[in-house]
Amino acid sequence: MLRGIDVSSYQSSFGTDGVDFVIVKATEGRSYINPRMNAQAKKARDAGCVVGFYHFLWPGNIAAQAEYFVTKAAEHGGDLLACDWETTGEGTHASNAQKDQFIKEVKRLRPNHRVLLYTNRNYWLNVDTTSYAGDGLWIADYVTAGKPRIKADWRFHQYTDQPLDKNVADFASRDALREWATP
Repeated sequence: MLRGIDVSSYQSSFGTDGVDFVIVKATEGRSYINPRMNAQAKKARDAGCVVGFYHFLWPGNIAAQAEYFVTKAAEHGGDLLACDWETTGEGTHASNAQKDQFIKEVKRLRPNHRVLLYTNRNYWLNVDTTSYAGDGLWIADYVTAGKPRIKADWRFHQYTDQPLDKNVADFASRDALREWATP
């Protein structure tokens, strides 16, 4: 198992010791850009980590959100891209069809990148009806690292948010992750 973190603008600093990958919040909806995104990605790259970016999905304007995300997130070969599908600050969420459309549109716009679905266990088990996760599932379930309580195959597992979001990836080595991340 590889160790990693995901960060947003709330993390003004983070360590990279023992970290194999860092997934950075890039965008949300059609108007928010993480002001620390580029510095966070640079710090991860400088430490030799695999880098990814995620977009917090809102309902509506799905094609526009996908376009916004890919134009704002850096484009380096081997970067992971992810759709963060959960409840918005307004208590809403994108539909299953919108989640699927977003992932497919990002894959169309960035065909040389892996596109993941990030969601929590409750959404995966009780909201998702399509089980479509693009190139891989990134599941949030705050239990033992690498032991999410789902039956589906997963690639990444967010197992805690204390003191920051920590994840594991189901890859034998950083090189194996890099190879998979470059389709």
